[in-house]
Amino acid sequence: MASKFGFRVLGLLAAATPFWLSPALAQDEGMGEVIVTAMRREADDFDERIPAVGLKRTADFAVVEVTVMGDTRETGPRRSEIYDMIRGAIQAAPAHGVELSYGERTLTKLTLENYRDLTLSGDGRPDSERTSFFVKVPLGGKTDGQAAQTAITRFVKAVKPVGRAQMKETNDLTLSVVAPDQYRGAVAEAIAADARAMAARLGPDYGVEIEGLNRPVEWTRAGLSEVLLYVPYKLTVVPKG
Repeated sequence: MASKFGFRVLGLLAAATPFWLSPALAQDEGMGEVIVTAMRREADDFDERIPAVGLKRTADFAVVEVTVMGDTRETGPRRSEIYDMIRGAIQAAPAHGVELSYGERTLTKLTLENYRDLTLSGDGRPDSERTSFFVKVPLGGKTDGQAAQTAITRFVKAVKPVGRAQMKETNDLTLSVVAPDQYRGAVAEAIAADARAMAARLGPDYGVEIEGLNRPVEWTRAGLSEVLLYVPYKLTVVPKG
């Protein structure tokens, strides 16, 4: 598909979901809340470098992983103490302006109805167990990454221990984005604007082609509070003939 600006877009009519992602996975990640820790792509046929053009924006949430651990000798009391502390954290969260979630790539809200779905794992000793989840703070306005980290740390310290159960931060602050695929149009517009500018610089004898815009939106961290949303497209300079 050529344009008067001298660039051509390839692949726009291909399926929206590429072959290496099942429809369910693409929908769950693209329309859910995703942790911004690494690129989603696992294809082996594309350059792994992040393209220069994308959409840079403030993330929706600052997120910190926390772990609740307990080492009471008896199994029943130990597990009760761990889950009771988690229940207390859920109840205390609104007063501290934080939210709780769990999941690996896509986050689910942690509530009084589902907190016992958290799986306990061994802690290196026969009488010790732990489980992890996320504490998050919405970003925007006067709340940046640093303010969010302060609020999360204050919350973790405020949650009361139960028996021998304790809660602590177990990872550095990261970010999350809600429904990254909603920004596909804005990402495509940024890529098209860059292609038009490139075509104008090349002069009348050359143009550019864009491939890969049918791929899902991906993400990477771009600062303390910002993420870069992008599509791993390929831009090629071609002579007009």
